[in-house]
Amino acid sequence: MKLQHRVLIPLALAIMLSAMAAPDRVKTANGTIEGTGLQTSGVREFKGIPFAEPPLGELRWAPPQPVKNWTNVRQTTQFGPRCMQQALFGDMGFRSNGMSEDCLYLNVWTPAKSAGEKFPVMVYFFGGGFMAGDGSEPRYDGESMASKGVVAVTVNYRLGVFGFLAHPDLTKESPHHASGNYALLDQSAALHWVQRNISAFGGDPRRVTIAGESAGSIAASAQMASPLAKDLIAGVIGESGSILGALAPVPLAKGEEQGVKFCSSLGASTIAAMRAMPTAQIFEAAGKPGVTRFNPTIDGYFLPESPVAIFAAGKQAHVPLLAGWNSEEMNGRAVVGREEPTPESFEKGVERLYGDHAQEVLKEYAATSNEEARRSATDLASDRFIAYSTWKWIDLAGKTGGKAVYRYFYARPRPRMNPEMGNVTAGLAGGVVRGQGAAVNPAPIPKGAVHSAEIEYALGNLATNKVYAWTPDDYKVSSTMEEYFANFVKTGNPNGAGLPKWPAVKSGDTVQFLRIDVETRAESEQHRGRYLVLDKLAGQP
Repeated sequence: MKLQHRVLIPLALAIMLSAMAAPDRVKTANGTIEGTGLQTSGVREFKGIPFAEPPLGELRWAPPQPVKNWTNVRQTTQFGPRCMQQALFGDMGFRSNGMSEDCLYLNVWTPAKSAGEKFPVMVYFFGGGFMAGDGSEPRYDGESMASKGVVAVTVNYRLGVFGFLAHPDLTKESPHHASGNYALLDQSAALHWVQRNISAFGGDPRRVTIAGESAGSIAASAQMASPLAKDLIAGVIGESGSILGALAPVPLAKGEEQGVKFCSSLGASTIAAMRAMPTAQIFEAAGKPGVTRFNPTIDGYFLPESPVAIFAAGKQAHVPLLAGWNSEEMNGRAVVGREEPTPESFEKGVERLYGDHAQEVLKEYAATSNEEARRSATDLASDRFIAYSTWKWIDLAGKTGGKAVYRYFYARPRPRMNPEMGNVTAGLAGGVVRGQGAAVNPAPIPKGAVHSAEIEYALGNLATNKVYAWTPDDYKVSSTMEEYFANFVKTGNPNGAGLPKWPAVKSGDTVQFLRIDVETRAESEQHRGRYLVLDKLAGQP
């Protein structure tokens, strides 16, 4: 028997090593690709897969076009280039192959060993204000989620002026008389690619959940609203933000006006002239101080009307939604300025922001002590920045969507930084800002969960972020949150064995949500009045 074991064990090891070393190939609709092979986690990785033709030349500011077929085996072991972007967030980390307009690539992590399997799929859109970010960032890595039985996909999409320029020439050449939403159309093209190809990776095209954080969450809400994506998704996860208030689309005419102004600043009266310009010239001009932000547009095609009107009428995709926000999305300085938060400074800040409507706001955000003023300043700043828009999405989806909605409130602050990080400050993207940006006007140390803090927890990627001294409690929170997300992708319901019960939002009754922290628990909404006031004032000048 001992001899048999001595023979079988090395043989099994040899077979496993051979399988890991063998070429890992998948035949897509456009040609065969070869990935990095089986990882120790049992996950296979494919990086830098093109899902559309490079948007260059005449395809600059054009809807994404189908990829041309290839005949040789295409290597997909390196992340593709990230899309053109300024260095806006000093703590973003990329594994991308440089930066280029040629950036429409996606990445796949799959637990499947063959195409015959039918794992659920999560397509994740990165954050960065529609101006920065990339699917190669370690915090979005899909290996951990794939090890939970989910095919994970990250997607690149055009940014800034290259993703959102609207112009009368572009509207005229469009068969849909639309322009300005090229980034959102890139995401839609990626979802169509998933429908055609994900079964080859062992994924189920009928069970595709889209997800994202910040701008990625705003994008997910936009896809949910668009008639172009209705038949492509089975569920939506949104982390901090929705297009129903954050980075909200402008009327097409206004977008065109902004586009004409920008092109004129470059001496170009036509889109043909703009397409003839070098990338660097446009890129540098768009990055100059004072240049307008390029917003999504209500273009009559991707967005037939305003997202609020679409959700209010129940015209969005009727799929389950899981969404929420963090406890300190924005620092209270955005309300009180450089003064210490006190009842007096808070009241003064609210009066500055809301004028004649200040008393309506002060009624909902109590500030009878310094500590209460600090908390209310943080809450109001967070609500104004991104929480209100997330609430609006959740509220309308619960009223008109006909499917379960699950709301969370993420409250786990990040732990201290590792001492070897030196004199740095925390950044929005999970890393740190060094040098001049770290010393000038540093913000107070946050007491809550800041914007983007939950990403590594939700996707199981704490270990890839070396900035923070993660504790067993952090890994506990991560394990809980990742299980909820994986369950939702699999079934449309985050609940599962061993997890605290997460009740669905009940429209018309007491609204319930899940507070995610070391001790995760369900709670009842206490501050609905705040959002109703902000909702009322959203249309005020």
